[in-house]
Amino acid sequence: MILTIDIGNTRIKGAVFEGNTQIDAFFFTKIDFRKKIENILKTHQKITHLVVASVGNIEKESFLGLEKELNIHFISHDDPFPFSNEYETPQTLGIDRMVLAAGATFQFPDQNRLVIDAGTCVTFDFVDDKNTYHGGAIAPGLRLRYESLHKFTAKLPLLALESPKDLIGNSTSESIHSGVVNGLVYEIDGFIDEYRARYLNFIIILTGGDTDFLAKRLKNTIFANSNFLLESLNQTFQYKIKND
Repeated sequence: MILTIDIGNTRIKGAVFEGNTQIDAFFFTKIDFRKKIENILKTHQKITHLVVASVGNIEKESFLGLEKELNIHFISHDDPFPFSNEYETPQTLGIDRMVLAAGATFQFPDQNRLVIDAGTCVTFDFVDDKNTYHGGAIAPGLRLRYESLHKFTAKLPLLALESPKDLIGNSTSESIHSGVVNGLVYEIDGFIDEYRARYLNFIIILTGGDTDFLAKRLKNTIFANSNFLLESLNQTFQYKIKND
């Protein structure tokens, strides 16, 4: 069994896989990190490998001691990936983006793929039908948009995510909800429209913590899977084992 861990900017997600079948899934905060991992290992005693993709600030030292129980691997730029990388600064490309691109390559062969990861940031990653990774875009996510409106203005309140009641906000709070939510939805749809105009035979994968909230608001047809990164992490590690 393989335990995959995605350490993001806001929270940690994980899943247990046997082959390509997901057995269990969970998420937790960085405060409970070590305790949660130990509980998972007790519950699933057949786990032999722990595979980590991290963009957060948890250091490798946090895993000290666990290597006595299982093999630990941090996905890195030096690992084999199933695409050729045309990114101009490949060493600055986030490991999470590389894993998502790998998952798109594995799960949707012979297609142009756009992976949209909607979390703290919204990332767009494009892999063409010849398995060439070109890059994409990075934008602030929903939470960052709410926080920036509050932090960089004198009087706007900090609001929690909420569906706008109407396109036209009739109060300050409703105007913020409309601007943040509708703004990001139109932005994502706009990106998708531009990619579709440029490339045929296209699949769009939406993932990340805000997947369910955004998926039903987009006009474009998408493949929505909030666990896509964890699945991709499992597949990327299995690809590494076969190609080392």
